[in-house]
Amino acid sequence: MKVLITGGTGFIGSHLAESLLKENYQVYCIVRNPYKIRFLQGLDVKLIQADLSNKNSLEKIDWNFDYIFNLSGITKAKNTEEFFNSNYLGTKNLIEIAAIRNPSLKRFVHVSSLAAVGPCRDRLPVNEKTEPKPVSEYGKSKLMGEKAVESFKSKLPITIIRPPAVYGPRDSDFLTFFKMIKAGIVFYFIEGIYSLIYVDDLIKGLILVSKSEKAIDETFFLADSKPYTTHEIVSLISDALKKKPLKFKIPYSIGKFFMEVFQKFDKKSIINSDKLKELIQPCWVCSTLKAEQLLGFKTKTKLKEGMEWTAKWYKENQWL
Repeated sequence: MKVLITGGTGFIGSHLAESLLKENYQVYCIVRNPYKIRFLQGLDVKLIQADLSNKNSLEKIDWNFDYIFNLSGITKAKNTEEFFNSNYLGTKNLIEIAAIRNPSLKRFVHVSSLAAVGPCRDRLPVNEKTEPKPVSEYGKSKLMGEKAVESFKSKLPITIIRPPAVYGPRDSDFLTFFKMIKAGIVFYFIEGIYSLIYVDDLIKGLILVSKSEKAIDETFFLADSKPYTTHEIVSLISDALKKKPLKFKIPYSIGKFFMEVFQKFDKKSIINSDKLKELIQPCWVCSTLKAEQLLGFKTKTKLKEGMEWTAKWYKENQWL
């Protein structure tokens, strides 16, 4: 079986490539720069140099894949245009050409985000029937990507996955919080509650939906069934690092000023004004009932061990 992965050089995509290789799939990855493939080094992956935002470069690909996993996209950007070019236009180009050149495709799995739907309403978990109301430009761009994929339901068998925050080895977003805790201080805006998923559990879910006929033309939230509070997350990271940080709650106005200043020095940091729109929301919880009942999906990794494994990887690879 031939599999194409977009975003294969990234955090989630590289874990997916490894898992598919273990199941004896032939794995191909679209990359813009074949020299920036650090997580794919040493793997038997075929690289295809192309740019999803450039439809002409996609025309040159030999489109005869059995599965396509679209993980390409960005979680942080210099401006709104970058979000939409990557998370919407790139997805639109990909599925348009796949529908024309690869009509025998067994499944197109598109990885979106909980951010495409937005936070909880009245602190109730969102589900697949919840009307999307994204609060960030990132979330809006991911929702547009979903709609681009959904418009091809009649031409290709598609499945859309909306993970919440994903953590684990190779993740650079959670690394920010690990670094803060290691330094002995934690800044937060609100005592919230969140759905999370460890990267290995997400990968198992992606492979599961690609094989299931029940998942065709469906959308799923894949996450731990149990949500976690800010206190629980910070405490478990602190335990993994053997630190007891001081915690400071920051007023919105001060946080906004701080992030605007920080962005001037690092325009693509996870600490940015667009992310602030999400961080001030008290509840980011999604229901996993549909995936559990229809597919039998269930995560195996407890937050405690997941944070310990993540901390160990950061230390071993000198990220922390």
